[in-house]
Amino acid sequence: MKKIILIVIDGLSDRPISQLKNKTPLEAAKTPNLDFLAKNGICGQIKPFLYHTAIPTSEDTHFALFGYDVGIYRIRRGVLTVMGTGMKMRPGDVALRGNFGTVNAKLNMIDRRAGRISKTEPLVKELNGLVIDGVKFLIKKAAEYRVGIILRGENLSSKISDGDTHYGKLGKKIQKIVPLDKSFKANRTAKVLNKFIDKAHQILKNHPLNKKRKKSGLPPANYLLVRGASSFLKRIPSFKEKYGLKACCIAGKPLYKQIGEILGMDLINVKGATGLSNTNLKGKIQAVKNALKNYNFIFLHIKAADSLAEDGNFFGKKEFIEKIDKSIKSLLKLKNVLIVVTADHSTCSELKRHCSELIPLLIYGDGKNGVQKFSEMDCQKGELGKIKQINLMKEILKYGRLC
Repeated sequence: MKKIILIVIDGLSDRPISQLKNKTPLEAAKTPNLDFLAKNGICGQIKPFLYHTAIPTSEDTHFALFGYDVGIYRIRRGVLTVMGTGMKMRPGDVALRGNFGTVNAKLNMIDRRAGRISKTEPLVKELNGLVIDGVKFLIKKAAEYRVGIILRGENLSSKISDGDTHYGKLGKKIQKIVPLDKSFKANRTAKVLNKFIDKAHQILKNHPLNKKRKKSGLPPANYLLVRGASSFLKRIPSFKEKYGLKACCIAGKPLYKQIGEILGMDLINVKGATGLSNTNLKGKIQAVKNALKNYNFIFLHIKAADSLAEDGNFFGKKEFIEKIDKSIKSLLKLKNVLIVVTADHSTCSELKRHCSELIPLLIYGDGKNGVQKFSEMDCQKGELGKIKQINLMKEILKYGRLC
């Protein structure tokens, strides 16, 4: 039985970019170590899992990588973000994930992340504890520009739309929350939440921190974009229950740690693992090697390629992919280990958002199929063909000789 290392390079794949000679950042990057794995492994492509959106989301695709259908378990981003902040939900609560964003006077979206603002504590303090129509809003800072939000009160429902124009064009007018069914609870929740968002906007646009940001030429964090309304999670079978594997998670960002924790994986924290482009890649790879002593499945998440693409920084994405490639060199010497490299979804640098392009996949450690380079185009030639993301674990277990 081989031990398995699953390396998820968030937002790895992309579309060709003219400034990179019509190559993607992955194709343009110098990746001798990833190419070695591809030449000596089995390659293919993954069709990203889509549930309630036309464009893949981080939470849906990560659960799918592990063989979990978010539709069955009713997993949405709100409850994951809230859990990641340490807040505790009660029966009847509704959880949301929020972004501090920037809108203009006409409520047109200017920046979904308010310049990736990170010091949001003064803004959170002003909004936390507001009560509207008997509903209390509990808000706590999450990573960077994000917040976890709990609605606590009577007759609430998670059957409401997103207010975050997550994949809309910049300049588009902000959406109002609407009920997704005809129930009294959904109608009440949508109305109360719209009132809260309007009030929050008035507070935020007049906050001294945002006035200071405007004077400094920075986008003000003057609006809350919310999405992923959710209630209590249904019980989810653990990764060990599902596959009989003792698993651990090595990640920098809270969302991915939270997913690992929900699936019963042990969390291994690495000093300096930030999820940003300056993350401690060397430390994370060393943690992977150390973990092989105690675990037979290791989930390594690497974030920054996604964030760089969302900022339109395709040169930065290319350079970060090259940093990843250098960092994994020592993994090539491991024996009796299956190394799987893929992504959760594509992130298109020119669109500055997630996109639905197919995702490259390599499985190293059991046969090879003649692919010469790890890239979007080359992986099309691999013998794995195109597989559904929800079926990835079946392929991994097959090549790991575990089933």
